Amino acid sequence: MKLGKIVGTVVSSQKEPQIEGLKLYVVRDLSLDLTAKSSFVVAVDAVGAGVGEVVLYASGSSARQTKTTTNRPVDATVMAIVDLMDVNGELVYNKQQEG
Repeated sequence: MKLGKIVGTVVSSQKEPQIEGLKLYVVRDLSLDLTAKSSFVVAVDAVGAGVGEVVLYASGSSARQTKTTTNRPVDATVMAIVDLMDVNGELVYNKQQEG
């Protein structure tokens, strides 16, 4: 899994029927210190995440291993919303303290 932040949404009126009804987000990759990288993915939401949240997402065949995405043509899926993140004994992210 990779660390990212949801920075936007994608709306598509014409799409493959197998992805109809799925919420699509633009997820920007984050470094370990939560600095935004230049890379991003469009990911299906499997956990009820929202814009501005720090998330974990999976890509490739792992993205199709959720109840939401099984047997669907997706390559990235938001699989978790990050509440806390500790790196080397230091708290680097706490959702409760984000404003």
